[in-house]
Amino acid sequence: MRNKDTMKHTHQFIASMAAISTLAASTAMAQGYSSTEASDANYNDSSYILPNVSRVSPEDKFGTSKSATGGGIRFGKPVSPHWDMQLGLQYGRINDGANRLEQLTLGLDGLYLFSRSRFRPLLLVGVGAERDEFRTPTGKASSTSPFAGVGAGLQFSFSDQWGMQLDARRNYAFLRGNSFGTKRANTDVVSLGLMYSFEKTPQPAPRVAQAPAYVAPPAPVAAPAPQLPPPIIIVSPPAPPTPMPPRFERMTISASKLFNFDSSELRTPMPKLDEVADALAKFPDASNVMITGYTDRLGSETYNLTLSQKRADSVKSYLVNRGVAANRMTATGKGESNPVANCTEKNLAKLIECLESNRRVEVEQITIERRVP
Repeated sequence: MRNKDTMKHTHQFIASMAAISTLAASTAMAQGYSSTEASDANYNDSSYILPNVSRVSPEDKFGTSKSATGGGIRFGKPVSPHWDMQLGLQYGRINDGANRLEQLTLGLDGLYLFSRSRFRPLLLVGVGAERDEFRTPTGKASSTSPFAGVGAGLQFSFSDQWGMQLDARRNYAFLRGNSFGTKRANTDVVSLGLMYSFEKTPQPAPRVAQAPAYVAPPAPVAAPAPQLPPPIIIVSPPAPPTPMPPRFERMTISASKLFNFDSSELRTPMPKLDEVADALAKFPDASNVMITGYTDRLGSETYNLTLSQKRADSVKSYLVNRGVAANRMTATGKGESNPVANCTEKNLAKLIECLESNRRVEVEQITIERRVP
């Protein structure tokens, strides 16, 4: 009989996990989650409170296999764009005829959120302490033991401060003593809670368009007085001037004017690159032209290095298609090296705004050297 109850208990937990996982997966596919600027802009590092109701289903090793409604409260804190920490107290009481099981847990959970968008699928792991007490008309069994838990769930945001969380988890209790006649027993908990953040999500400051600078019209110039033709003087022609050595000019083009966000495919038309191609066609002796791509520090170093190389190669290919010989140019990607601005803001929205001032928010600068007379 106990084995049948245990299998039923496991099947119920698997069904709950499957339902929540299916909902989270379908939401993730519909949203197309990625580490984009739009998703991270919703990141709110404010602490929050999460009262909840739950369905508690203990394993029959605790003396009963019935389920009951419980409740609790959690206190949460986002620690990064993908991680939350939650400290929670949970209570459940199950009456089984003349018998009664009470379970109280105090635990700390780590939540991995796949996104900070409105729908947020999550995985959780947790540890804590669990107090179990089973009473019968003839006596009681009790134990205070450590436990570890795993689960999955989904957060949904109604507004900047209000939301909800649905999760299903299994707690593995490592029972101390021999009150229950076993060393380990499991409890499945499905919880639904209402979230309230103590602060609103910070909004980026609106951009203010600047009026064009006033340029005064040129002052009228008086017509020159008529002059007599100069006398004709015959002189020997001067010696031809010694040609001056050519000098070099470095042209910097903002990546946002060349590419869409997180893309290495050039937009069209490209007037800036057309200027470079015309200059190289005018001075065919200019060689060893360097095309260098850079990124900011957001994202992994390997990804940034690859993206900067792809963008530099795209610029080189464009110039080759415009008639510039490929052996005159070298394309190099240097990733997030050589930053022109160092920002220390802790808030992600403010950090993004700081990096945007010098075009260093997931965009790159492409530096092109060409020879001019």
